[in-house]
Amino acid sequence: MARLRQADAEKRQENDFGPDFSEALARGLTVITAFDAERRQMTLSDVAKAIDLPRATTRRALFTLTRLGYVETDGKLFRLSPRILRLAAAYLTSNAVSTILQPACERLCKQFAEACSAAVLDGQDVVMIAHASPPRFIAVGPGVGFRLPAFCTSLGRVLLGALDDAAVDRFLDDLQPAAPTPRSLTRRDDLRAAIVATRAAGYSLVDQEAELGFRSISVPVQRFDGAVVCAINVGVRAEQVATGRMMEEFLPVLRREAADLKDQLF
Repeated sequence: MARLRQADAEKRQENDFGPDFSEALARGLTVITAFDAERRQMTLSDVAKAIDLPRATTRRALFTLTRLGYVETDGKLFRLSPRILRLAAAYLTSNAVSTILQPACERLCKQFAEACSAAVLDGQDVVMIAHASPPRFIAVGPGVGFRLPAFCTSLGRVLLGALDDAAVDRFLDDLQPAAPTPRSLTRRDDLRAAIVATRAAGYSLVDQEAELGFRSISVPVQRFDGAVVCAINVGVRAEQVATGRMMEEFLPVLRREAADLKDQLF
């Protein structure tokens, strides 16, 4: 036990988190985020391996999360329980941005009969905080909470374009891009140029870089003081909507919607 506490102290010192940083809370959150689409349920050993922590430490975290109702178990396999949605609901209900953007996404979706999302930057990903899809889309498609790589998406490039040059360089320095499609930009210089071009243009159109057959156009959404708080997009199937139509019809409407939202966001 003492060795673990010493390791925690050394890690706090290395990361400069300070003496008030709670390793126990951090471990619990790490356990939660270990579950995903590929790891829907895991054994204790699986979780310990996934988060690179000792079995005893992982067992205590899982026991606590189970007693609190955030994790379920049959005695062997562990899985997240529906109660975990309370954490997402806390963000969505306390954040005025998401509540204001959901109706905006629904308006755009209805107007174009295409999927519309709003997203924020989280590390090297974008995370959808509002989403609307036309009835023809299957229910298990992307929705609130869905994550995509920022480097190859129009939402991501808009949000990266809102950063200053130093922050963009740090993002690119940490990035280890794996190309989702043959069209994806992966060279650092190309990505930086695309981000800078997006910043100058005030929009991003990404054509089949995140997924073959899918293209998307996004614009930044600013709050009243001009700070970019999120990006909003319309995504289409490439065989159904040409890039020219997206530029001529979708972009002006997206910009008007973003302008209308500006005075509502604080």
